[in-house]
Amino acid sequence: MLIKHIKYCLQDIFTGAQMLFVAFGALVLVPLLTNLDANVALFTAGIGTLIFQVVTKGKVPVFLASSFAFIAPISYGVAQWGIAATLGGLVAAGFVFIFFAFLVAINSAHIIKRILPPVVTGPIIMVIGLSLAPVAVKMMMGGESYPDIAKYKLLLISMSSLVTTLIFSICGKGFLKLIPIIAAIGVGYLFSCLFGIVNFEPIVNAPWFILPSFTVPEFKWQAVLYMLPIVIAPTIEHVGDITAIGAVTGKNYIQNPGLQRTLLGDGLATSTAAMFGGPPCITYAEVIGAVILTGNFKTRIMTWAALWAIAMSFIGKVGAFLNSIPSVVMGGIMVLLFGSIASVGINILVKHNVDLSQSRNMCIVSLVLVFGIGGMVFDFGSYVLQGISLCGIIAILLNLILPKAK
Repeated sequence: MLIKHIKYCLQDIFTGAQMLFVAFGALVLVPLLTNLDANVALFTAGIGTLIFQVVTKGKVPVFLASSFAFIAPISYGVAQWGIAATLGGLVAAGFVFIFFAFLVAINSAHIIKRILPPVVTGPIIMVIGLSLAPVAVKMMMGGESYPDIAKYKLLLISMSSLVTTLIFSICGKGFLKLIPIIAAIGVGYLFSCLFGIVNFEPIVNAPWFILPSFTVPEFKWQAVLYMLPIVIAPTIEHVGDITAIGAVTGKNYIQNPGLQRTLLGDGLATSTAAMFGGPPCITYAEVIGAVILTGNFKTRIMTWAALWAIAMSFIGKVGAFLNSIPSVVMGGIMVLLFGSIASVGINILVKHNVDLSQSRNMCIVSLVLVFGIGGMVFDFGSYVLQGISLCGIIAILLNLILPKAK
C-alpha cells in the first residue's frame, strides 16, 4: 500500500514538472520582454498559484502566470516611471480583480458581462495586439541591438523562431501543440549560436544557487491610475479560462468555489507577485490546454508545478540562460503572438454577433481602435492618459452612456 502511494506521489511530482514545462515559455516571456527578473517571475508564479489554491479551496486545477495583455503596459510603465513604480501600479491592479470579485459576490457573475460586454472587450484586446505590432517587427529585424551582424542573418534567426512557432501551433499534435514558444526559443537560440550572437559568459559565471533579485514596489499615483484599466482584458480572459476548465472537468467552477473566489485568487496573487517584483499572476490558457490533453484534473499537480517553479527560481543559471536569449529570437515569436492577441479581439466580436451596422457599436469600436492604434493622448499635466488605459475607460464610458438600439 505504501509503495503504491509513493508511486502515485512520484507521478504527481513528475506531472507537475510537465505542467510547468508547458507554461514555462510564456511564463518567462513577459519578464524577458518587460525588463523584469525571470527568476523572480518563476518564484511569484509559484507563490501566486499556491495563494490561488488556498483561496479557491483547492478545487480549480490551474497554474497562474502573467497575461500577455500586460506586456505593453508594463513596458510603458518601466520606461515612464521605472520598475519599482510600475510594480506599485501592478499591486493596485490586483485590487481591481478583488473589486470585481466583490461585485460578483453581491450581484452574481452576470455583472461582469454587463460592465464588460463583447463590444467593450473585443476592441480593447485588438488594440493590445495591434499597438505592439511595431515593437514586434522592430525586434524581428534586430533593431539597433546588433550593429555588427548582417541584417540577413538576423532575419534568418527571427524567421526560424517564427516558422517554428507556426509549425508547432498548426501541425503539432498532443503535447507538442502546447509548447510552440519553447520550441521556437530553442530553434532560434540554436541559429543565434551558429551566427555567434549569444554570449555564454554570464551563464558560465552565474552561480548555481542564488536568491532571486526581489524588488520593493513604489507607489506613484500616475502609475497606479495607468495600470487600473489594464485589468479589463485579463478579467474577461479569466472568466473564459474558468469556464473552459469547468467544461472539461465536468464541474461548474463559476458556482463552486464561485467566480468571486477565483477572481479574488487572481487579485491576491497579482498583488503579492508585484510586492516581490514579479509580473501579474492570473489563470493561464496554456496550462488549461495541458489539463485538457492529459486529463489530469488534480489540483495537487498544480501545487507541485508551483513548488517546481519556486525551486527553479533559486537556480542562478536558469535566469542567466534566459537573459542570454537574443531579442531577435523573441521578435519572431512576438510577430505571431501580438497578431494572435488582435485576432482574439476580432473573434470576440464575431463570436458574440456584435452588429457593427448599429451606430452605437460602430462608434465604440471605432473610437477605441483609432485612439489606441493612433496614439491618442489626454495630457492633464502631471498625468497622461493614453494607450490601453485610455481605451478601456473610453469603451466602458461609451457603453454606459450611449443608448442601446431598440
